[in-house]
Amino acid sequence: MSSEDTAPATPQDSPFEPDGNSRDQEEQFVLPLVVRLEKTAPPDRTDALEAAARAVLVLLDDARARGAGEWAEAVRRWQDARIRKVVRRARGAGWRKARALPGITVTQGSAEVRVFPPVPLDGWPKELAVLQVSGTELDPAATPPVPDPSTPVLWLNPGITMSAGKAMAQAGHAAQLAWWELDEAERAQWRERGFALAVREASAARWRELAGAGLPLVRDAGFTEVAPGSATVVADLPVLRGRGEPQM
Repeated sequence: MSSEDTAPATPQDSPFEPDGNSRDQEEQFVLPLVVRLEKTAPPDRTDALEAAARAVLVLLDDARARGAGEWAEAVRRWQDARIRKVVRRARGAGWRKARALPGITVTQGSAEVRVFPPVPLDGWPKELAVLQVSGTELDPAATPPVPDPSTPVLWLNPGITMSAGKAMAQAGHAAQLAWWELDEAERAQWRERGFALAVREASAARWRELAGAGLPLVRDAGFTEVAPGSATVVADLPVLRGRGEPQM
C-alpha cells in the first residue's frame, strides 16, 4: 500500500510542499518497504508498524544514504519530489529474492521489514515489482503495553481506518518528519537507543490534544484509502514537546 506527500504541523518549516506544484516537476521516486508475511506465521500488526517506522529511520541514518554514499543521490531526489513510500509483502522465495537486493532488514518482535534505497516510480527492480501491494492486513496479537514516558510514540488517528500496509507507510512518514526536526546530537541519542519507538492508537481526546500541540503531523495526499488532507499520525517525541506552537 502506498502513501505519499505528507506535511507536518508547520509546513513552512518542512521540506514537504503540500500544494506540490514545484515538487511535481521533479522525477518521482518511491521508498520501497517489504514486510515478510509467511502464511503460517504472520507478524503482529503493531510489530509491523514499528518495524516500518524504524526501517525508515535506519535508512535515513545509514552512511550510504548521506554525503557521498552510494544511495545518497537517490535519497536526495526522493526527498526533493513528493515523499512516497510503498509497502509490499513477500513470503518464501519472494522474501529470499528481496533479501538479496541492497537494503536493510529491521526486526521488531515478530515482524521483519526490509527497506530499500529509493527507486524511480516506474523503475522498480523486478524482484520487488512482482510482490503484492494491496490487501496487507494484520491483526494485533494482544493489546500492546503502555509505552515508557521516555519512548517516542507515533500516535494513530482513532477516527481513520487504514490497512496494515497503509498504516505502516504512515508510521514511516511520521518517523521521517520527526527525524527532520532533530539536530545531530538528538539523532545520535536516538541512534544509541536503536531508534526505539512505539506505535499506538490514540484515544479521541488524546488525539485532539496531540494534533494541536505543534508536533510533527502527517497529512496524507489522499491517493489511497483516506480522504485528501487527512491527519493520520502524530509523532510525539519527548525532545520535541513544547517546541512548536499549537495550530490555530
